[in-house]
Amino acid sequence: MNISAIPAVPGARHRRKRVGRGIGSGHGKTSTRGQKGQRARTGSGKRPGFEGGRNPLIRRLPKRGFRRKERGGPVPLEIINVKDLNRFQDGERITPERLMEAGLVRHPSRQVKLLGDGALTRRVAVSVHRISEAAKEKILQGGGTIELLTTEPQKGHGTTEGKPA
Repeated sequence: MNISAIPAVPGARHRRKRVGRGIGSGHGKTSTRGQKGQRARTGSGKRPGFEGGRNPLIRRLPKRGFRRKERGGPVPLEIINVKDLNRFQDGERITPERLMEAGLVRHPSRQVKLLGDGALTRRVAVSVHRISEAAKEKILQGGGTIELLTTEPQKGHGTTEGKPA
């Protein structure tokens, strides 16, 4: 069986419509565009949602909720829990870069906060930006150490830069 041997289904193939080729073609003069009007002109076309000049549906519907703009609130934190640190070796130093390699943190530019959910069975040295009281207690009880990292807040996300004090 060859693909070229398969017969075409009647009506499956159409001839190309050649418009503007004389009165006898049936598609002459106005080239199937009808008489005058917006759709008869070249370049015609309305944007999606245009309703002829009346107030469009998107403007008639009430708006609800809050949408954080580009310069809206603070940058979200990367959250990890104490139980997630059990995958590391005893005595290992845990940094945001190390957490990224382990797949616990997605965005290395964001600040990392350690929360106290779960139990810690390892003695680790943790370097994060923020830590909860419960997490701090569990790490120190397990014989680990804590180092708080300090980074400047990112521009445009909840900073007061450029605004009067």
